[in-house]
Amino acid sequence: MNYNGFSYLGVSIEDRIATVTMRRPAEMNVASTGLIGELELFWRTVTTDDDVSAVVLTGEGKTFSAGGDIKHMAARAGTKEGLEHAMRTPGATRRLWQSMLSVEQPIIAAIQGDAMGFGANLALFCDVTVMSEEARIGDTHVKIGLVAGDGGAVIWPLLIGIARARDFLMRGRVVRGAEAQSIGLVNYAVSSDKVAHQAREIAAELVALPKWAVRWTKLAVNKQLQDSLNLVLDTSISYEMLTMQTADFGEAARAFVEKRKPNFTGD
Repeated sequence: MNYNGFSYLGVSIEDRIATVTMRRPAEMNVASTGLIGELELFWRTVTTDDDVSAVVLTGEGKTFSAGGDIKHMAARAGTKEGLEHAMRTPGATRRLWQSMLSVEQPIIAAIQGDAMGFGANLALFCDVTVMSEEARIGDTHVKIGLVAGDGGAVIWPLLIGIARARDFLMRGRVVRGAEAQSIGLVNYAVSSDKVAHQAREIAAELVALPKWAVRWTKLAVNKQLQDSLNLVLDTSISYEMLTMQTADFGEAARAFVEKRKPNFTGD
């Protein structure tokens, strides 16, 4: 397989482990349309790659992914471009998660830095998560006037239960890696200098195990996640796109760019 055509991703393969790195460090690996499209293409490609038996997903620089590109959101707020984006996003988001969940090889997230919003959900959709103890994770959509729609309403209840998920998602709560591990949100929390090493160790262990036993165990467990995606995503992402048309979202996006506290009016 050829992975050289990506602009936003770097892919390296060694010892049957593919390491895919989001490489927009200056922008904190925010989820641009280009990055999301390349992630979807990567998942659809790697699942048919006979030379890859495990995948490690990480981010370049100090941040795993800061989530959505709020600066671009602010520029589109209230415009025809913004409306068109809102119409296209549900399909693109659905395709991304479906392609990721269709990957038979185990996926290990190496969360070396903060994972926010979409970035948090991207990490949590992986099969095993290794996170820096000091890094932060949270689905903070509500803090910019948006529904937690692009995957949070799907994955968080499955990992930490409905009561905790509601608390986190409705309040936009953020926790560090050590607490995330203690509540079962991530699998492992280690010092930042050990994240990449432990993720690769887990990947190597999985590569050494019987191939089909590992893959089909993953697929069997993930049936529940597939069902939750089908049940929840279209509703949650549609609500998120609706909130993109609200005055509160526009105010939150502008306040973010202007580095001030937003003034929400409920409109």
